[in-house]
Amino acid sequence: MTSQKTIEDISLLGGHPALDFVNTVDSRGERWGPEFLNTYSDLVTWARRLEVIDDDEQTVLLSKAMESPVQAQRELVQARELREALHRIFLTESDEASVGEEDLALLDRAVQPAQSQRRLVSVAGTIRWRHPPAEQLDAIAYRIGWLAAELLTSKTERRPIRACQGPNCGWLFLDHSRNGHRRWCSDRTCGSNARVRKFRALVMVNKP
Repeated sequence: MTSQKTIEDISLLGGHPALDFVNTVDSRGERWGPEFLNTYSDLVTWARRLEVIDDDEQTVLLSKAMESPVQAQRELVQARELREALHRIFLTESDEASVGEEDLALLDRAVQPAQSQRRLVSVAGTIRWRHPPAEQLDAIAYRIGWLAAELLTSKTERRPIRACQGPNCGWLFLDHSRNGHRRWCSDRTCGSNARVRKFRALVMVNKP
């Protein structure tokens, strides 16, 4: 992960939209940041990349943000607060710690509107949940909250959540490795960097 990247091209390594949402901070390791959600437009761009919203909803939300920039900024700040609460909640799974009551309450507040607004529909013979059109600036946060809640309540039916052990990473991901002990968000980036550091350390130790 590098500071030159933007919300349009950051890697999506979480394996689930809620985890990729938490990963919109470049590093959560020895350093924090930089931040990728700098504007409400960034939030909309991310949501479209992850198919949290569709093209029409993207257009509507960007138009709303232009009409109400103060409210859009407020919704961005609240979305980032939700993100940080989700990060702390997800970490309790791998740390086997208790979830903070304030964090759970914040998530619950995001879930309730989505839960009350969703409807069962039949699509091509399959019954599924459907959100109403995203027409308000808080719609993305509500949908993220619902996705996160679904992930958290399906713990016994899915792979475990891990945090990358890269010193300048800390991204979260679903561990689909065979033994369930994956250490890196990506073997090509953090995993490769770890092997290089290990090799250099061995060279220094064995250097005459």
